[in-house]
Formats: sequence, C-alpha cells, structure tokens
Amino acid sequence: MSLADRLDSARSSQSAAEPNQTVAGPTRRARHRRGEDPFAGVKGRVHQTLLESLGAKLYDPHLTEGEIASNVRLALSEVIATEQKPLSHADRTRIAQEVSDDILGHGPLEPLLRDPDITEIMVNGPDQIYIERLGKIHAASTTFADDAHLRRTIDKIVSRVGRRIDEASPLVDARLPDGSRVNAVVAPIALDGAMLTIRKFATDPFTDADLIAFGTMSAPVRDFLHACVVGRRNIIISGGTGSGKTTTLNVVSSFLPEDERIITIEDAAELQLHQEHVLRMESRPANIEGRGAIAIRDLVKNALRMRPDRIIVGEVRDGAALDMLQAMNTGHDGSITTVHANSPRDSLSRLETMVLMAGLELPVRAIREQVASGIDLVVQQQRLKDGTRRIVAITEVVGMEGDVVTMQDLFTFDYAAGRDQSGRFLGHLVSTGLRPKFTQDLADHGVELPPHLFVRGVGP
Repeated sequence: MSLADRLDSARSSQSAAEPNQTVAGPTRRARHRRGEDPFAGVKGRVHQTLLESLGAKLYDPHLTEGEIASNVRLALSEVIATEQKPLSHADRTRIAQEVSDDILGHGPLEPLLRDPDITEIMVNGPDQIYIERLGKIHAASTTFADDAHLRRTIDKIVSRVGRRIDEASPLVDARLPDGSRVNAVVAPIALDGAMLTIRKFATDPFTDADLIAFGTMSAPVRDFLHACVVGRRNIIISGGTGSGKTTTLNVVSSFLPEDERIITIEDAAELQLHQEHVLRMESRPANIEGRGAIAIRDLVKNALRMRPDRIIVGEVRDGAALDMLQAMNTGHDGSITTVHANSPRDSLSRLETMVLMAGLELPVRAIREQVASGIDLVVQQQRLKDGTRRIVAITEVVGMEGDVVTMQDLFTFDYAAGRDQSGRFLGHLVSTGLRPKFTQDLADHGVELPPHLFVRGVGP
C-alpha cells in the first residue's frame, strides 16, 4: 500500500484524533482510560486540514515517499501556525510529531517502534497498550484515540504486506518489510475489539557475546554448543513462547562453517546468518480463495533436492517434523530446529505428536526410533520469573530402551542458588558429571571436548 493510498484511506474516514468515536456493541469491555488528550480537537482539525491542503502532491508519481513525507511535514507546520488556540513550542512540536506519525506511519505506535529497547508491542485495545522492555512487560503511556483509530492503523500495517483483514479474514500473521512479525485479530474472532501484537526485528542481531553478557549462556556452554555444531550434531532448541528460542537458534547457527551450503526455512524470516552460502525460504499462507499455500513441510521436502549441507528450520509445528527427522536420519546431519515445549522430554513427545499429524499411520515405536536416532541434543530455554531468558538444560538423546527414548542431562540450571535483592536468579548451568555418548563422534570430526566441562557440580 503506497503512502498516497494510506492518506486516501485517512481522508475518507473521520479524523483519528476526534474523541468519542467509539464502536457500539455489547462485547466491548469497559476500560479505564488514562486521561483524555487535551489536544485531541486541535489534532483533529490539523489532521483534516492537512489532508485537504496537500491535494495532488500526494499523488505525484514522480515524488518518492521521502519527498511526499517532506511535503506533509512542511504543510503540517503551516497548518499548525494558523491554529488560533495558544500553543507553546513544545505543544506544537508534539502535535506535529503525532499527526505526522499518524499520516506517515503507525500513529501512537511510532515512538514505540523507534525505541531500540522495546522488543514487543502488545495492543489489547485502543487505550490498553503493553510493551516488553529488557525482558519485563510494562503498560505504555501512549493510546489510540478510539477503536476506529486502532483499526485504521491495523489496516495500514496489513496493507503494507499485501494482505487484508476483515470479517471474512479476521486474522493475519505476517512479516513486515523491516522483518518484524505482526499478528492482528479483529471481530468476529476478537470478541472485545481489534488486537495487535508486533515482535520487533533486531536490526543488529544478538551475538554469542551478547547472550553470555545477558546470562543466557556461559562462555564454556557456548564452546560446547560450538563443538556440537561443528561436529554435525542434530540439535533441537526447545522452549515456550517468548523464551528466546529464535535468538539462540540464530546464535547457534552462526557457528556453522563458512564453506557449507546452508538452507533456512521459516514461517516468517527472522534468522540473520552471515555465512556466504545461505539460501532462505519462507512459507506462505493461502490466498483469499484458499489457494497457493506453501507449508513448512513442502519447503523441507524441496530443500532435500537442493543439495544442502545443513537444514535450519525456524520451528516445526506439524507434519514437517516427519520430513525433518527423515532428513536427519538420511545423511543431512548437523541440522537445527526449534520446538515449543517445556522440557527436553516434552520436546520429544511433541515431535512424536507432530509426526502423527503427517497423516501416516506409523507405529509409535517406529516414530520413537526415528527420534532417538535423529536427534542428538536438546537445548532447553526458558523465560524465568525475573524476566531473563536462560538455557536451563542441555540434554543428550541417548537411544532406546524397550519402547522408551532414553535421555541424559549433561547440564542443568542451579535453581538452589536463589536470587539476589532485585529478584534476579543467581544460578547458572552446572554439569551433571555425565559425558556425552557422542564424544567419539565429535573426535571423528576433529572436535575435542575438554574434560573439565563435565566435572560434576561445576558450572561450565
């Protein structure tokens, strides 16, 4: 959707800043508003006058979006200068910025999107916006004028990625041009009104040094995972929503050798690998007619025909788990993926369930044998109550005993260390004293593990 289209949409509706423009309906829950905007009327008049005054300049095909934005800001200054209500310089600057954000960007979300410390934006309603900053969720001070204002902002965001959202298609999950992930839900699915969640894309992705500084992992754990990647172990990174799985996957994938052909497969492209030989693929939902969907499973099958050295799947959620396991068991070792699960054992159970979703009537034992032979290591990540994201277990998949997949914890998080005065966990990963069974396999790839990593009770 071009800037001109967005302005045309704004022109055809009432000003987003006009107060008391609510959506009637018994399902809208009553909320406590944080205070009316004293400049709502001024912004409404400025907004409407500005749209009327720019005229054909908005539709000049020879102008770039940057030039159109410059015209908007110039006209905005002139309109505010004619406003009869006494305004201080700070008030004028604020009004100009907010109206400009609303026309050119995403309204009250713009300052949140510009803040580099904010990682997630959660809009529950026009006057209920939450943000995640440095691992903690806070209520934002900014609000939308009303439900219609929020809905128009959602329409802008969705239109930018060539999608639509309405009663016939009331939810959208997509990737924005800057890489951020957006999820929008509107009525009738959203019973209390439109909702929006944006997970911001890190333009400067975290490195292994960053995760060490955050306490997510230690330097020896980094070295151990590096050895496992170079030694072509198949790794699952497991964890709940928002636990930092994708960030850790990106860091672990950075350990892949430069001379290997790497194929990444994701629902929404988030991985940022800097190796030379990387091919990226992204799944695609069905169009409005229900056609054209490309699933993760289709991409995994296709990747096997592309002569990959490594296959990295952002997350397996369905029958793609079967194809991933088959790839791991047929010479494509060293693959890495993530899965939603709360423990290493749960991650294998989830894989088993997802294989059954492939529609093949495989015996449970056969599935477990595939899991046991295909997966070498499970890295369990968790978002702790103090807001930090930590690796809390590294577990080896050993094999089968009867019908049970056997596992052994190599490192576990020391919760017994307690917390400091600010509530932050003091614990870290400590060795269980067990050495991985694949130590010799690593040696065959020229990778040696230092013995001190596996001294019981010692933090690696």
